[in-house]
Amino acid sequence: MIAAWKKWLSYIKEVHIESAPSEVNPELYICMQSGKLQLCSENAVYSFDENYHNFSGAFSQMNLAKVRKQEVLIMGFGLGSIPLILSKTFGIDAYYTGVELDENVVYLYEAYNAKNIKCPLQLICADALVFAATTQESYQLICSDIFLDNIIPTEFWKEEYLENLKNCLLHGGAVLMNTLALTDDNRVQADAYFENIFKKVFPKAIKLAVHLNYMLLSDKDWME
Repeated sequence: MIAAWKKWLSYIKEVHIESAPSEVNPELYICMQSGKLQLCSENAVYSFDENYHNFSGAFSQMNLAKVRKQEVLIMGFGLGSIPLILSKTFGIDAYYTGVELDENVVYLYEAYNAKNIKCPLQLICADALVFAATTQESYQLICSDIFLDNIIPTEFWKEEYLENLKNCLLHGGAVLMNTLALTDDNRVQADAYFENIFKKVFPKAIKLAVHLNYMLLSDKDWME
């Protein structure tokens, strides 16, 4: 339990809750801002409850009726912002599978946020690259939010990863991938990836500029 005074104080300033460094994330901690839990590494925010604006902003432009009562896969689960956003902000009932590499992230989620997620959820501690290549399950929506600190690992920029995600989709399903657009270098890299690789695998793809990110959606037919 987080003390009430810490929640009140978080509306004035960031309040540190717990650090849990790991081999995957040498600096990893939970803090609270404005009553919301934030999972952070040294240079990045991995989760921010319903205030994880890159995904909430993308979802607000999508036809989420396609997700209702469907299976959703989350690659890079963090503290569970995606199911929180879909269920609390948009009122979407869905069934979630989360894949998270870092055992300490799983621990922090279970310790602090699991009680806040009421929808059906299976959380798997595994490498998302291996999971995508080996799972026999199919999903209506796949959200890829893979970062180590503020970098997407090289293997997740490759066509093979996208092909594996495509093979996991139900007919008419979609992939939504988070990429950075904070700096000029970020934008150049994301633009090149979108044009040369993402659209090669998903010809109907569209790029959404949301907050300080480019959200890559595999099928423009999912737009409202």
